[in-house]
Amino acid sequence: MTEQKISILLVDDHKLFREGVKRILEMEDRFHIVGEASDGEEACQMAVEFQPDVILMDINMPKMTGVQATQRIKERAPESRIIILSIHDDENYVYKALLSGAAGYLLKEMDSDSLIEAINSVVRGEAYIHPKVTGKLISEFRRLSSIEHNHDENVLLSDVSELGVSEKESNILALTPREREVLQLMAEGKSNRMIGEELFISEKTVKNHVSSILQKLDVQDRTQAVVMSIKNGWVRLS
Repeated sequence: MTEQKISILLVDDHKLFREGVKRILEMEDRFHIVGEASDGEEACQMAVEFQPDVILMDINMPKMTGVQATQRIKERAPESRIIILSIHDDENYVYKALLSGAAGYLLKEMDSDSLIEAINSVVRGEAYIHPKVTGKLISEFRRLSSIEHNHDENVLLSDVSELGVSEKESNILALTPREREVLQLMAEGKSNRMIGEELFISEKTVKNHVSSILQKLDVQDRTQAVVMSIKNGWVRLS
């Protein structure tokens, strides 16, 4: 049985960069380039037309930024997984990209193996963030959490029920103890396979827990679930 190909839309205003990425992806039999866009508006149109599995999106483009395009595409083609490509390792860029609905963030200094790994990860429903910016991103989440909530950012999940229950807090209270464990491990950047090994459950069971978490937190993907959890102090960060 032939393995189904992963459809990919390339979005970047620099043709030379697009050509370089395209050559890398065409070396993988599983990948199929369905189109190329040179700005955010064109990306939105092509995303709706082709409904690609993955969109590689430049963050700085004319007419519409990658973040703006990502927000619009997630409304019109919610199943497409978007990976932001950027020269910026500043945590503010990463934070805004993830909040817009992006499933991944790669620096353009990446190697071909990182690009392929990122695509495969987001197709599996996982997040992928360039290792160089991960530490900065966590620091930004901590800063924002401290400003917004003015309490210890390392609130234990088991202590949430002792706080006044707001609408947001009711979401985390809806999670089962096992789902909270899975959410914690998701925030630590572990894949479904790694979570299953740590909790001694199957990868299929992990996927079921993740789906339930996304539904209860009312978010579209695991990246948004982690962003929400860190901002609200629902997970511990070492």
